[in-house]
Amino acid sequence: MTRAALRHLEDRWDDGVAGGLDGPELLRYRSNLLGSDLRITNFGGGNTSAKLPLPDPLDGAPRDVLWVKGSGGDLGSIQRAGFATLYLDKLLALEGRYRGAALEDEMVELYPLCTFGRNPVAASIDTPLHGFLPFRHVDHLHPDWGIALAAAASGRERLGELNRRFGHRLAWVPWQRPGFELAMVLRRTLEASPGCDGIVLGGHGLFTWGDTSRDCYRHTITVIDSLGQLVLEHMDGKELFGGPRCETARDHRDLAIDVLPFVRGRVSRGRRVVAHVSDAPDVMRFVNSREAEALAQLGTSCPDHFVRTKIRPLLVAWDPTAPREELRPRIDGGLARYREEYRRYYESFAQPDSPPMRDDSPSVVLIPGIGMLSFGKSEAEARITGEFYQNAIHVMEGATALCAGGEPREVPQAGLAAPPDAFTVHCNYVALPPSEAFGIEYWQLEEAKLRRQPPERELGRSIAVVVGGGSGIGRAVCALAGERGAHVVVADRNRADAEATAELARRAGGAAIAVAMDIRDRDSIRRGLREAVAAYGGIDVLVNTAAVFPSSADGRIDDAQWAATLDINVTANHRLVDEAARILADQDLDSCIVLTSSANAVVPKRGSEAYDVSKAALSHLVRELAIALAPKIRVNGVSPATVLAGSAMFPRDRVIASLEKYGIAAPARASDQELSALLADFYARRTLTHRAVDPRDCAEAILYLAGPRARCTTGHLIPVDGGLTDAFLR
Repeated sequence: MTRAALRHLEDRWDDGVAGGLDGPELLRYRSNLLGSDLRITNFGGGNTSAKLPLPDPLDGAPRDVLWVKGSGGDLGSIQRAGFATLYLDKLLALEGRYRGAALEDEMVELYPLCTFGRNPVAASIDTPLHGFLPFRHVDHLHPDWGIALAAAASGRERLGELNRRFGHRLAWVPWQRPGFELAMVLRRTLEASPGCDGIVLGGHGLFTWGDTSRDCYRHTITVIDSLGQLVLEHMDGKELFGGPRCETARDHRDLAIDVLPFVRGRVSRGRRVVAHVSDAPDVMRFVNSREAEALAQLGTSCPDHFVRTKIRPLLVAWDPTAPREELRPRIDGGLARYREEYRRYYESFAQPDSPPMRDDSPSVVLIPGIGMLSFGKSEAEARITGEFYQNAIHVMEGATALCAGGEPREVPQAGLAAPPDAFTVHCNYVALPPSEAFGIEYWQLEEAKLRRQPPERELGRSIAVVVGGGSGIGRAVCALAGERGAHVVVADRNRADAEATAELARRAGGAAIAVAMDIRDRDSIRRGLREAVAAYGGIDVLVNTAAVFPSSADGRIDDAQWAATLDINVTANHRLVDEAARILADQDLDSCIVLTSSANAVVPKRGSEAYDVSKAALSHLVRELAIALAPKIRVNGVSPATVLAGSAMFPRDRVIASLEKYGIAAPARASDQELSALLADFYARRTLTHRAVDPRDCAEAILYLAGPRARCTTGHLIPVDGGLTDAFLR
């Protein structure tokens, strides 16, 4: 094993930490270190293993046990419980059951029979690759520098250069889909390559190993660092991707936000998705380049990439100097072509037992001058999808820079799995053949992995903007929306309160951001909604709980207070919906709006005329908006009775004034909470249920109206008042 100096990576191994760890924990530690650097491996990519002697739980006899990253795990975050464990001798004995590459998938069904102990973790399809490599510790990774060499037409030649310069003895293996057959190929390669210290798998990735976990880690990062030195030296001074074809638009970020709801809506035609935007320098260099169109059309090389990004992205045929109104038609035209090409791709390679065709929309959209839009079922998945395509850009960048000059004499990725004419080469970059890409994308084993994923939560693909989310009912809506998996945008005049609620929503299980928004100001509304679009791609649910209850020391409401009450409680709702409706119309997706009225809208009382009238107007505004925005946008409301818990509308002096109004003694030394409880109890006793209305009660009603279970309800208001007979429908 070489011990070359590192120039780009760092050795993060800490003997002080590792010294107290047993074998499985050392494997976990090594895996976390490798996964902590995206130059070494991407999220969820690659796998590691260790062959460790352990006592058999049946008879106590020592047995060699293969510990290998379980299916779907992530090296950066994996814990001990994330590794599959198999009797090594049983796994190796499966060779006697192997009937050849055409039937290799049947071997996966036998892996559970090799399980050591009561381990429920599913063994991945890469398990035999680790088992049949005769080394105690094995790493199989997909570093961009390694895949750049593996995806280069000059890859075998450059591998020879790497070995000579850095003293490695890496071997080359042509492309082969991961599985039992590849395990046999790797073993034969080792037998034919004495002293081999690693393997580059054409179009795919890297295998390295060591006698101990420490040795394996050090050797892995040394080889990857050597690959980095080679690739970066070849890139130095070259005009990448043929140089720029266009420049980044000066207002590209605003353009991205402008067009994002439109693109999200059309990409969500099959299943609703959340979006992520990137204008990273490497992304812009690629999307603006002369070779971007040809390279994007070729697709990616590494299976880890295209399982996330699909076989290829959509690159919109767009010139940033063209009139802005031409962009949307260009996107629509590009999407139509993409879907037709995807349908032909599926029909060309589908077999009778293939899974049904999945969504034909792209998961990555590249727009010259603007950047990269990536999509997924969640913000995290959309971001990771974009990161994977950035990995693909780095691979193409490195592969094209490794060109040896002239047309390639061979395609070294070609072998038993795919002949040379199945591969397409452009500027030294070799993409995976579409037939092989289909074989992985629609692999029954990949389908089984998808089926093992937990069911999605009710609001898991939704983006909910909650105005007034910093306190009271709004805060309860945000927490419950997070619990149900929503992407929550907490909007409030007080950003600090919004930040606190956003953290609450995240702890409940959702994604959340905070934005400052004052619904009295149209520009403030517009800025807040654009922040929501920039974060997640659009809006599916709009909730407003913000309102004001005017009061004064003498009980009189002057003209200014009256006007302000109507502005905040009525006009501001119209203002908010008017701005949001522009985004919702651009998306053209089913969406919903829920506004907060009050039982006071139908119960006349002395002393609250401004508030009561404003809520009566808001209730009718709900009906008017439902008519105006149909059929795509549902508009409903809730009418709570008084909610004291957490409400910003009930400071201590208002609570005391209300208690005095109803003849309830207010102890001078009582806390704010005790006084609120007295008033809440009084209100509860006036209802049929004798229950005080809690913010959570209102949140449940709001999210029912906002969710899929109320898809046929619009123009209505749900009372949440404990059974207040005075508020019964008239």
